Amino acid sequence: MTRNAYYVTTAIAYPNGDPHIGHAYEMVATDAIARWRRIEGREVYFLTGTDEHGLKMVQTAHTLGMTTRALADRNSARFKDLARVLDVSNDDFIRTTEPRHHAASQEIWRRMEAAGDIYQSTYQGWYSVRDEAYFDESELTTAPDGRKLAPSGAEATWVEEPSYFFRLSAFQDRLLRLYEDNADFIAPKERRNEIVSFVSRGLDDVSISRTTFDWGIPVPDVPGHVMYVWIDALTNYITGVGFPDDTGTQFQKFWPADLHVIGKDIIRFHTVYWPAFLMSAGLRLPGRIFAHGFLTSEGKKMSKSLGNVVDPFGLVDEFGADPVRFYCLREISWGQDGDWGREKFILRNNADLANNFGNLAQRSLTMIAKNFGGQMPPRQAGSGEDNKIVAETIAAISRMEEAMVTEQLHEATAELIAALSTANLYFAEQAPWGLKSDMARMGAVLATTADVLRRAAIAAQPFVPTAAAKVLDLLAVRQSERTLAHALDPDSGVKAATPLPPPEPVFRKFETTKAS
Repeated sequence: MTRNAYYVTTAIAYPNGDPHIGHAYEMVATDAIARWRRIEGREVYFLTGTDEHGLKMVQTAHTLGMTTRALADRNSARFKDLARVLDVSNDDFIRTTEPRHHAASQEIWRRMEAAGDIYQSTYQGWYSVRDEAYFDESELTTAPDGRKLAPSGAEATWVEEPSYFFRLSAFQDRLLRLYEDNADFIAPKERRNEIVSFVSRGLDDVSISRTTFDWGIPVPDVPGHVMYVWIDALTNYITGVGFPDDTGTQFQKFWPADLHVIGKDIIRFHTVYWPAFLMSAGLRLPGRIFAHGFLTSEGKKMSKSLGNVVDPFGLVDEFGADPVRFYCLREISWGQDGDWGREKFILRNNADLANNFGNLAQRSLTMIAKNFGGQMPPRQAGSGEDNKIVAETIAAISRMEEAMVTEQLHEATAELIAALSTANLYFAEQAPWGLKSDMARMGAVLATTADVLRRAAIAAQPFVPTAAAKVLDLLAVRQSERTLAHALDPDSGVKAATPLPPPEPVFRKFETTKAS
């Protein structure tokens, strides 16, 4: 039986720099999933935040001539602002520098230690500061100048220091059994195959404390050691629902998480380290971990040197949140890499939102205002074409529902636009503007079009929340009737003679060439 509570998280962003379009994509995608579950009637808890410890933060702050705390405060606020401008509906924003998170991280450490899975030794090996990860020498390549490079291209340096270790090697069989028994635990499939192959080759114990810097959560009762950043970072998911109070109402209701949405570059930490830490601590495991792809800019990898890093704040300032959200969800196949292209973005917005969705709403609602005194006209019983388009819209929303079972955002948005395209075809074929001699039929066509718009707008709420809400307002749809059940119910609808607000445009069209 599926529980009604639903807990979904983004990965927490590392705030050593400004947010970019990749951060926006993860926030928006996770928000669309959370909003979809809400219109399904689920009780959703949605967490995002920032991961503020680690040597990389210390080094960045030093370069900028500021304290590490000041850097964390400044940049974390930028990520919080990004969630706000993108209309992200997170219930909480966690910072790993908060006291509640220190308490949670120290408690999971104590539980892993009590289980006998932590021991003291000396770490000797290759470490990448940029990746915050340790690497076996076999995973490294050698640059022409002799530097060792991690698979990401970041420099790895040899490190020797006293450290506490986690017995990850002891969890190989349990992890492989987890993957075997829960085929959907890791998605998409290619990421699952990657992790199964990695774990099958054998696991080394992992260093989980550092002594060469102090910007981190202190190891309990061990002066001079701070936690390895990934113990700290991963624990945020349980901090967010009240841990260490694991008998409290919030933790009992929402843990384990239903879904962690992460980037593919951190899949190993989330699908190997995290379940092992939880197993050791005696805590239940999340239901599913989905790794999305990366975004390029105009077909090229984003980098400061190329000057092509896409600023999401600038995009929202220019275009608004809904068009940016829609492009990310419609244009990028879920789980695959995608590309941000200005012209592609504008063409997608103009075709799908302005011309398809917006134009249908504007034309039909303007005709209702002009010809029926701004009141919803009645539909006609037994009209085959009218009933057919409503049935086709309901079927499309059912397919959206099926796609969203596994969070296939691009498929769900494609079904939405296909339904609206079919509705536009119906509107054109019925040509209500030519039915002045049969006002009853004109009204029925307009009422049917409005009904299709209502259903589509309900289903569009997770993807373009502001615009969808505006369409529903223009149709006088009650807040209590904006659920998926109402979109799928053939007998639901706005009653005839319901007064409608004056129509106004919902979506803008944009020029392909930026104004100078």
